[in-house]
Amino acid sequence: MKFQLRHQISLVIGIIIAVVDFMVFFHSGFFVPILFIALTIAWMQFWIDYFQETQRQKEIEERFPEFVRNLTSSIKSGMPISRAIIYVGTADYGALTPHIKKLAHQVEWAIPIHKALDTLSEDTKNPVIKRAIATVIEAEKSGGNIEDVLESVTASLISIKKIKLERKAAIHSQMMQSYIIYIIFIGVMVIIQNVLVPYITNMQGVSFGGEVQTLETQATSTLLDKVSIDLSTPRTLITSLGAWLSSFYGVFLMLSIIQGLFTGLVIGKLSEGELRSGAKHSLILVSIAILVISIAQKFV
Repeated sequence: MKFQLRHQISLVIGIIIAVVDFMVFFHSGFFVPILFIALTIAWMQFWIDYFQETQRQKEIEERFPEFVRNLTSSIKSGMPISRAIIYVGTADYGALTPHIKKLAHQVEWAIPIHKALDTLSEDTKNPVIKRAIATVIEAEKSGGNIEDVLESVTASLISIKKIKLERKAAIHSQMMQSYIIYIIFIGVMVIIQNVLVPYITNMQGVSFGGEVQTLETQATSTLLDKVSIDLSTPRTLITSLGAWLSSFYGVFLMLSIIQGLFTGLVIGKLSEGELRSGAKHSLILVSIAILVISIAQKFV
């Protein structure tokens, strides 16, 4: 991931919005939502790069069996493996094309096939391709039939791809259910913090005889007190931030963020088998939580 001009522009815009937020909306109910928007804009380009790289890896993994299949067909037609690699390197394999062309050029310049294949596996940075190429290299070193090895590798890659697609299709309904359940959870949190807790606090202030219940009122009146963040010194900042996190507003927001974070990771693990694949789901759910809960707290 390279730090480019678009990353700098995104960071500058995010910083400007954050500064304006601190200067204008610091004591406003819109302070947290605007600050989150500023942070989102600041790191948006980095997230875009991460998701693009994830998508590129998926495409590389999907197109690699096609390359192996073409290579196997060329070898079966009587071509030596070096000539077959050069021949199939002229085809289009999407995101895998630059790596295949590099492989063909290396073989054309008489670089050993084993070394060229190792370079291909390192450049793609894909674990499935690394395992497949390692199998091919070891089989050829041990004197195995390269055609049979390539056919076995192709069948294995196709089986892996089919299993992943079946798992993703099977988990799709559960993924939608997880999103719906989380949205309902956010709605319940908003109702509790905006309706239920203020109602209970007001009801505890007056007894049935009309007398004030002093102890209960003192215990619950501070529940809805707003804690201000003090930026005067680092110590007061940490102290006030800790007090805010343990307050009514901070607890509800942190609960929603934690729930969204781990729900997204679980969705990614179930649908694609990797926790890092859940990053996009966590980002979506956490964004919903921060915006909805923080905006709703303005009306408490």
